[in-house]
Amino acid sequence: MTTHADRPDRAMSARGAGPIDLPAPAKLNLSLAVLARRDDGFHEIESLMVPVSLADRLVVRPRAAPGTRLRVHFAGRLATAAGAPLRRDVPADDSNLVVRAAALVAAEAGIEHGLEIDLFKHVPSGAGLGGGSSDAAATLRAANRVWGLGWTDDRLAALGARLGSDVPWFFAGGPAIASGRGERIVAVPGLPMLHGVIACPATGLSTAAVYRECVPSAARAGDAARLAAALARGDLRAALGIMHNDLEPPARRLSPDVAALLGALAAAGAAGPMLTGSGSACFALSRSRTEARAIAARLLAAGWPGVFVVRVGGWPGV
Repeated sequence: MTTHADRPDRAMSARGAGPIDLPAPAKLNLSLAVLARRDDGFHEIESLMVPVSLADRLVVRPRAAPGTRLRVHFAGRLATAAGAPLRRDVPADDSNLVVRAAALVAAEAGIEHGLEIDLFKHVPSGAGLGGGSSDAAATLRAANRVWGLGWTDDRLAALGARLGSDVPWFFAGGPAIASGRGERIVAVPGLPMLHGVIACPATGLSTAAVYRECVPSAARAGDAARLAAALARGDLRAALGIMHNDLEPPARRLSPDVAALLGALAAAGAAGPMLTGSGSACFALSRSRTEARAIAARLLAAGWPGVFVVRVGGWPGV
């Protein structure tokens, strides 16, 4: 760790710089195998995860005072009256991963100054879309730049693993397979861009509660790589046969909304709808934006509060 005595005062040198504006994309788990319970209380998983065009946005500025001042703004569909149920549990205090990420970098680098962060939420929380983890990864990147640290993505990802199991994946820069408790990342280049529909019920789910109800099994080990290969060769039919989420059965048991939403997606014409992460969001892939928009329109007409048409596999520039 750099000490106070031998570090330059990077934060003060950045005070005159303009704000850093970073996207924080959501993710989908195209496969999620829960292989075993670990002695450290986590689970051994294997998951093919892909970024989507639905993204939060962070605007970050240096602050002369210590600590982080976070302001949360609900944007897009989350700000509408119809989307009001999707505004859930996004604190602006040190329980937010954004504040914790900034504090972690400051502590590691010996920085005494803080950050001003405006977080524009487009990604529903409590939905299995990784919004909080993505926000944390974006904050690590922003702090690195604001304070001129020059740390590598590998170092930032290692810090991210101390904040949450999904955070390291957001340094992959594209589709990647996560294993271990989520900290081991292998990039998967060459996957085609797809389209999709994400839908969220009004109620969220607790990740811890869903994992507690899950029964691990090693039967799906290796499916993430097989799924990536099917997608890479453009065989969506084969891919749909491999896609799965071991957390979907417990999520269905814990939330009747999940079962209802999966049924609504199928009734709207979606092929192979499934849960992402620990839920409660569900999604379906499609070959065209036109098809995705048609499915989304049927879900909106049926009254589902959070429906998003997305590009699947693209990463907003960082």
